[in-house]
Amino acid sequence: MKKAVTPPYRFTSIIELHRTLELPKPLHPLVSVFDNTQVAVNKKQLPTDFLFDFYSISFKKRTKGRTGYGQSYYDFDDGTMTFVAPSQVVATSRDTEYFGISLLFHPDFLRNYPLGKHIKRFGFFAYDSNEALHLSEKEKAIILGLFENIKIELENTIDDFSQDIVISHLETLLNYSNRFYKRQFITRRTANHDLLTQLETILDDYFINERGLTSGLPTVEFLASKINLSPRYLSDLLRSITGQSAQQHIHEKLIEKAKEYLSATNLTVAEIAFKLGFEYPQSFNKLFKNKTSLTPVAFKEKPSMN
Repeated sequence: MKKAVTPPYRFTSIIELHRTLELPKPLHPLVSVFDNTQVAVNKKQLPTDFLFDFYSISFKKRTKGRTGYGQSYYDFDDGTMTFVAPSQVVATSRDTEYFGISLLFHPDFLRNYPLGKHIKRFGFFAYDSNEALHLSEKEKAIILGLFENIKIELENTIDDFSQDIVISHLETLLNYSNRFYKRQFITRRTANHDLLTQLETILDDYFINERGLTSGLPTVEFLASKINLSPRYLSDLLRSITGQSAQQHIHEKLIEKAKEYLSATNLTVAEIAFKLGFEYPQSFNKLFKNKTSLTPVAFKEKPSMN
């Protein structure tokens, strides 16, 4: 008999999380900043897998044990930032200890503000734990200063400006995080170019082995899983190197392979479409014309333009 799988524990409110961690009641029900060293509860009493109905941003200066999302774990010894979106599974080992600051905020806190509508543009909320943000000393000072600004504002008497100011600090923190991630892509350019080479090999093998006939078109999720990255991180990484998203990169390789088939074989357009992984030849025709301004037939008939 198969053993029942226990679903992750869901924290539905920030107040509930504070109560579970034996922290003082948050100063605001929809937003909180706390020092992780304040957590006094015995960690053996906590769930090892859980998720939130709210956002969490954590700066971890040092840790013992492992923390991660889903199947991935990450060692935070050097001090990093992680970003958790609502319903994203977090996993911890029983011996995990870390020192730092956590900022929690519920989507309802952003409601009726522009940030509430475009927070999904901050793609790092979809990154995996092994794609955490590593900060320089100068960057740490900026981030910790913004955490402190939010904490101070929450400790002040609430007035008509309180929410505006907290959200302003929060948006500034997210914008700085975006900037620092872009810097991280640049400073790790050598390693990233190695990943790009690996990605090219994976796509080449996919088409050489004609996996499209059985598996369909290669997807961003497929490529990301092959190199142990989240789909969003892969797209952002490729955009920083090539100016193209992962999906655009796949399309470029598809067109490159399609041109090869059209120029060097007697395969029909439909046969080429199926080999590449298209379910319908019409979809292949549409993509090819969109990328080359020619239909596959017109390209095949005008070799001088190849």
